[in-house]
Amino acid sequence: MSDTKVYLLDGGSLVLDGYHVFWNRGPGGEVRFPVYSILIEHAEGRFLIDTGYDYDHVMKVLPFEKPIQEKHQTIPGALALLGLEPKDIDVVVNSHFHFDHCGGNKYFPHAKKICHRSEVPQACNPQPFEHLGYSDLSFSAEAAEARGATAQLLEGTTRANSTFEGIEGDVDLAKGVKLISTPGHSIGHYSLLVEFPRRKPIMFTIDAAYTQKSLETLCQAAFHIDPVAGVNSMRKVKKLAEDHGAELMYSHDMENFKTYRTGTQFYG
Repeated sequence: MSDTKVYLLDGGSLVLDGYHVFWNRGPGGEVRFPVYSILIEHAEGRFLIDTGYDYDHVMKVLPFEKPIQEKHQTIPGALALLGLEPKDIDVVVNSHFHFDHCGGNKYFPHAKKICHRSEVPQACNPQPFEHLGYSDLSFSAEAAEARGATAQLLEGTTRANSTFEGIEGDVDLAKGVKLISTPGHSIGHYSLLVEFPRRKPIMFTIDAAYTQKSLETLCQAAFHIDPVAGVNSMRKVKKLAEDHGAELMYSHDMENFKTYRTGTQFYG
């Protein structure tokens, strides 16, 4: 793993109304959007950024988001396409803990776990309008206990093996891999900048900007905790991408996602 490689693990898709994707702008109507995780193979280890959604959880709690997820789009299935198993992942980083970014965490009790230091406390005690976002608590025994949701925990999940290292600000995850603090969508949201030896960097907006249109119009999603911070984070992402000559990749943009490399294809 001497050269950095980035794999996008296709996690299926969900549906939102256009006014939730583009807050106060729309147009309305169903928008089907992709969900994916980011696997970084690096000289310093294998890093997994986000773990998608759990189909059963969505069908139980958010069936109106109409999940479509085949076996190869689960986290174990997506890793298997690469000849990997969950035990092969060294570090799991969660950009934030909305249900479509942490549903597969339960498969990684062995891995080191990293998130913004405010995210677990927020999942333990979210604002009233955040409850559906922070509805899958299988990633953390602490959060599940705080919310009375211990039935969500996979057998064997404990506080010890679901404890996170809390970080803040911009942080170097590994050489050429930087977590970019972009709060607004959630209290401790992170975007991601990855540099490569032989190609331009990639700036993953993650949920700071769902789509290319979101970033171009500074129109964030309706699911947020601080809209002003969210707009400032969009501006930060745009400037960093420009300063680094980085290619922008968006979290929930189906038109762009269709052009992304997934499965066994990689960037590097």
